[in-house]
Amino acid sequence: MKNKILIIVSNANAIGPHNRRTGNFLPEVAHPYEVWEKAGYQIDFASLTGDTPYLDALNLAADPGNLKFLTGKGWADMQKAVKLETVDVSTYDAIFVPGGLAPMVDLPEAPLLKKIVKETYERGAVVSAVCHGPVSLLNVKLSDGSYLVNGKNISSFTTAEEDNYAKADVPFDLQTALTAQGAIYHTVDPWQPFSITDGNLVTGQNPASGTGVGEKVVAILEGTSK
Repeated sequence: MKNKILIIVSNANAIGPHNRRTGNFLPEVAHPYEVWEKAGYQIDFASLTGDTPYLDALNLAADPGNLKFLTGKGWADMQKAVKLETVDVSTYDAIFVPGGLAPMVDLPEAPLLKKIVKETYERGAVVSAVCHGPVSLLNVKLSDGSYLVNGKNISSFTTAEEDNYAKADVPFDLQTALTAQGAIYHTVDPWQPFSITDGNLVTGQNPASGTGVGEKVVAILEGTSK
């Protein structure tokens, strides 16, 4: 049977005191999707509300991977994202949360999402996220009461990147929050691709890291991860 991946997207379309327009960042969805589609995986979408998600960074539509997503099956499927509570997530081999500023609005505390992340991680399936998507890992407590990110090698959108992007709009700094819950935090220079695997956990730093996250998820699922 082919592997199944559930992409969990945000429903937010605005953030911060100035009502900055946002959504799920196009390449952070499109680039991993391209990797998994090429691998022959089943890829489904879900969101907290089941409403049509929003996309940000449509100005990057000329990128071949982004264009393929927008004009092919990807965006059509994303528009049909189902309500997360209706999904039997236990049937999926991996979950993935893309970034954009949107997840900083509705995913830091969402109880159902936290439960799903915990259960997916503890059954040994892959939990993956990129850029602001690792906000989905915040406040997730495992069965032993510890934070999921405690002692784990993690990356996400960094303080240095946020300072020059959306510091005035986000409710908190993601790098600081992950580190406060015990993450062993890894970064490279701003805006350079970087992704990291720790067991069945895969995270990436920024929009340039989506392909790397996708490839690392494949490596785990195909049993070739080092």
